[in-house]
Amino acid sequence: MDINFPLILMILVIVTGIVWCLDRLILAKKRGDQATPTWIEYSGSFFPVLLVVFVLRSFLFEPFQIPSGSMIPTLKVGDFILVNKFTYGIRLPVTGTKVLAVNEPKRGDVMVFFPPNDERYFIKRVLGLPGDQVKIVNNNVYINGELAQQKPRAEVSEDPRFVIMDEQLGDVLHRMQKSEVAGRLGRDFTIVVPEGHYFMMGDNRDNSSDSRVWGPVPEKNIVGKAVAVWMHWESFTHLPSFSRVGKIQ
Repeated sequence: MDINFPLILMILVIVTGIVWCLDRLILAKKRGDQATPTWIEYSGSFFPVLLVVFVLRSFLFEPFQIPSGSMIPTLKVGDFILVNKFTYGIRLPVTGTKVLAVNEPKRGDVMVFFPPNDERYFIKRVLGLPGDQVKIVNNNVYINGELAQQKPRAEVSEDPRFVIMDEQLGDVLHRMQKSEVAGRLGRDFTIVVPEGHYFMMGDNRDNSSDSRVWGPVPEKNIVGKAVAVWMHWESFTHLPSFSRVGKIQ
């Protein structure tokens, strides 16, 4: 079962905040010159730090680590990324309820979200906007009947079964990876994206569980926009690397 870290962090902020306030308003006066109990002292020390972390993670930027290869070659297993939490609107912590609209997701954005009926974080690319017809034929993407142009790159994939391509999605030119012979999900697929939903796909087209499997993502499930890689650390047996640091295209 995945740990709900935002909920745990919120509970810690509330508990340490209550202790901190009670100590300032009531307990300190009753103690007089007596030493402050350790648990109260720790709560007072941790509360400001936890509060700052909570605000930053909830409303500004939240860090994530990439756990799978579904976004290769754009993102690799072990990439640590920053997700902008306010690009698509201000949302309440834990519940995710939008309280202030800012921007809407654009075609080509790399987005973190919860899939339908799933409480795990996923990261994929926005292919279809509300009302779009998305059609996939032999790993070629058609949006409202228009082919998303793909051009081969000189770059060689780490897996010889795949080729790396440049793909144009609206104003976004990005890298993607596909097999010369499309797999089951890339052969023939068509959907009209419902209003208030987004069609998400991984850049590793033949190795991605995405909207072709579990359907379009409702707007209320959006977490934020992935904007940058700040570190790569695949496992404890490897040293952290900063060679992949940069903006996510």
